[in-house]
Amino acid sequence: MLLSVGTVVIEYENYIVMLTMVLWGVGTFLEVLVLVRGYQQRLLSGFPIFYGYLLFVAIGEFVRFFAYRWSPDYYYYRVYWVTQFLGLAIGSLIIFEIYRVALRSFPGTAKMARWMLLLVFGAIFARSFTNSAGGVFAWFAQTTVELERNLRVVQALAILTLVFLFFWYAIPFGRNLKGILVGYGLFIGMSIARFVLWYHLWDKIKPYWTDLGAVTFLLVLCVWAVSLWSAQPAPQLKPEIRLEQDYELLVASTRDQFRRTLTRLGWAARG
Repeated sequence: MLLSVGTVVIEYENYIVMLTMVLWGVGTFLEVLVLVRGYQQRLLSGFPIFYGYLLFVAIGEFVRFFAYRWSPDYYYYRVYWVTQFLGLAIGSLIIFEIYRVALRSFPGTAKMARWMLLLVFGAIFARSFTNSAGGVFAWFAQTTVELERNLRVVQALAILTLVFLFFWYAIPFGRNLKGILVGYGLFIGMSIARFVLWYHLWDKIKPYWTDLGAVTFLLVLCVWAVSLWSAQPAPQLKPEIRLEQDYELLVASTRDQFRRTLTRLGWAARG
């Protein structure tokens, strides 16, 4: 009986290892495929940050693999958290690129959005550097988990805001931009869901945690492979879209209200 139970456990562990390797292999293939098609279709110049992020992820997967084979208890731990932290930093820039491409025809709105994103993301990263932990790699491990949780929420809000603006003003998304947006939005949404499961059902999902993340990213890569298979021209915008005019009115109204406030403060100081 003990022998049969032990055999089942060993077979289960072998199955998990094999499944992990299959997911890793398929994911790496899709990453390379999206990169190759991006080069062939000359999409790299249009979305340099996105393809740079994907290249970083692909290289990071190979580095992690060799670190795990070399020393799963020492080097892999360090390589994993360092690459995870850098991936978060580079991945955050994708939001800036999505806004840059989406609002290309609305320079005033794009400038305001860029500064707001820079302020929020800068505050989150600045706060992460105030964390203290024992040693550099322990700091990476402690900081990255909290940083990812905060960034995913902000990234989700940024994507929802952009989608709301485009639907409100009936602005069409191009197929390539829509694919990047949908894929990255799916990735962020599933990351948030994984965090919820982590906090509430960690004991039950711990054996599947790594594979759950791999399956999530596979779905995202499938979306990107389909939507970025060929370059599509940006759609023509309708002349009646008033996003930029509404932005200018908002700026003028804010400035006027600010001047009135200063004037009232001046009268109050004199009084």
